[in-house]
Amino acid sequence: MSGTVTTVSSNGEYSFTKPNRESITLLTGLGVEGDVHAGVTVKHRSRVAKDPTVPNLRQVHLIHEELFDEVAGNGFTVAPGALGENISTRGIDLLGLPTGTRLHLGDEAVVEVTGLRNPCAQIDNYQHGLLKQVLGRDENGQVVRKAGIMSIVLAGGVVRPGDPIRVELPEEPHRPLEMV
Repeated sequence: MSGTVTTVSSNGEYSFTKPNRESITLLTGLGVEGDVHAGVTVKHRSRVAKDPTVPNLRQVHLIHEELFDEVAGNGFTVAPGALGENISTRGIDLLGLPTGTRLHLGDEAVVEVTGLRNPCAQIDNYQHGLLKQVLGRDENGQVVRKAGIMSIVLAGGVVRPGDPIRVELPEEPHRPLEMV
């Protein structure tokens, strides 16, 4: 299983969206160099307010660009970086990956998938009604989160649009992604 990095984004200030960049540098155990969410412990404001000593399992946020296509079919326009992700991808079912999957990004960087992003109300502030597009329920009433996945950096390196992504699945039994 493989795919491609389509866009990379980062922001040194708290903001819902992240500007697109020519490249980002992933730092082992920290996240994206210069990004407000980089660090060993949690950096998302709501999580810091609860317990600032919790390990940061949300160092790098990835979204599949196919989601942008899906919501466009329902009248929403979402560009890469708009939902606060660091890396947009194409060609990989990110939401279907098991916990612990390693994604090899470009020549050096490796991230380990920790779980699903929990979409928040800020998404509706960005575009009214968009939250229902990325957070819903399946036919069995189970919550479905589509706003991407979170990961930690195992090996640092520069990541650029066009870089290949190689998927390395963990040993079985596989554990489905849960919210982190």
